[in-house]
Amino acid sequence: MSEVAEIPVLPDGLVAVVKRECATCELVAPLFADLAASGDLSVYTQDDPTFPASVAAVHDADLAVSWHHDIETVPTLIRVVDGVEVERTVGWHRTEWQRITGLGDLGADLPEMRPGCGSMSVDPDLEHVLRARFNSDGLAARRVEFATAEDPFEAMFERGWTDGLPVVPPTPERVHQMLAGTSRAATDVVCVVPPDLVEVSVEKVAINAVMAGCRPEYLPWVIAALEAVCTDEFNMHGVLATTMPVGPVIVCNGPGTRAIGMNAGINALGQGNRANSTIGRAVQLTVRNVGGGRPGEVDRATHGNPGKLSFCFAEDEAESPFGPLAQSRGVPDGRDAVTVFAGEGPRCMVDQLARTPEELVTSLAAMMVSQPHPKLVLGFDAILVISPDHGRLFREAGWDRDRLLVELSSRLERDAAELVRGHGGIAEGLPAGFADAGPLAKYRSGGLLVTYAGGGAGLFSTLISGWVNGGTGSDPVTVEVTY
Repeated sequence: MSEVAEIPVLPDGLVAVVKRECATCELVAPLFADLAASGDLSVYTQDDPTFPASVAAVHDADLAVSWHHDIETVPTLIRVVDGVEVERTVGWHRTEWQRITGLGDLGADLPEMRPGCGSMSVDPDLEHVLRARFNSDGLAARRVEFATAEDPFEAMFERGWTDGLPVVPPTPERVHQMLAGTSRAATDVVCVVPPDLVEVSVEKVAINAVMAGCRPEYLPWVIAALEAVCTDEFNMHGVLATTMPVGPVIVCNGPGTRAIGMNAGINALGQGNRANSTIGRAVQLTVRNVGGGRPGEVDRATHGNPGKLSFCFAEDEAESPFGPLAQSRGVPDGRDAVTVFAGEGPRCMVDQLARTPEELVTSLAAMMVSQPHPKLVLGFDAILVISPDHGRLFREAGWDRDRLLVELSSRLERDAAELVRGHGGIAEGLPAGFADAGPLAKYRSGGLLVTYAGGGAGLFSTLISGWVNGGTGSDPVTVEVTY
């Protein structure tokens, strides 16, 4: 961890902070000769060390003076007594400059008032660099120094900090810039991350978000998704430890998805969109790097799936006949939220001939029966992602979410006698004691989540199968995004 930079002390007397690229600074520059002649004057220039020409100035090249003394506007004129600032004025206000300097005729030939310009120390392109340089927020993370000859990308691979793809070096400048994406303090604890049950701070999440390639505006979404996956209900430890190929699937809702440019359309479940790809990746990197969830250790998936790198998408709420998933799970309409689900990779469901909702729902149900096995019911949840072309049939018929779920449920019921072990020559199935249980639903109540996303052409939908549900497995969790 770097040391906090020493705060520069302003000299007694009058102190002016200026820059050449400021018309108001140019306006008042000739006054500095009179001020210097009448008493102590120190001038700090942010950009051009030869400015102003009327007096010798100190070049605030690293902007340390401007940063530590909160210079937001130039010119700023400060009076300092015994090393302590007693008053200041910004821009040019003739009466204020005359009062502070004690020169009643100062600038008599200048306009009464001119606003100043933004200080270089508050330039959005420089602020995060200065924050890191002067460590004013005190990043708590341990600093890892690489040797001069080390390639930082290869060094991060060697230290096991990656998911198998290159990660962005989390320099202090980048971490400070990432932290600007949330109003939460860097030291706030977000959650306790399985499997090692380590508290993760906003700062540590920001570090992994940098590594994942996130933009600062994505950080609140990463935080919300981590809050969701690190609950007992979601059971991230179990999701890691199971030999099934599941990982967190993150469904995003709300106007914020459009504000940050998430993809809910063509290839929504695939590659190519920065927000979709990096939000999910940041969650997985945090679980790996902070919580210790590494493949071959706690992560025991037999095969895994590519979605364990990142599986995150937004719903196309504007076109959906079903309304947002988060709203169906209790989040007020118009709020930003994430729903996390322990899911496998997506499975394409093809029906290009159905022309009525009844035909389509019957076809979809026939394909859903086999998830994760035709004879296993109630114990596994799923996400059904309806595409626009399929959704059009339901919209035109006036089917909402509830109607679709009722129609699917009626078509997915199976007689328990057909589901027991050994029936049909298949050893897999329910215990023999279920043989007389009558009709059984494929999914428990609330176990099938309906979402709407995808491109505007293609008579396909998608099924995302889940892990075991309930107390022995994982339940979907929905969390609002806070900024």
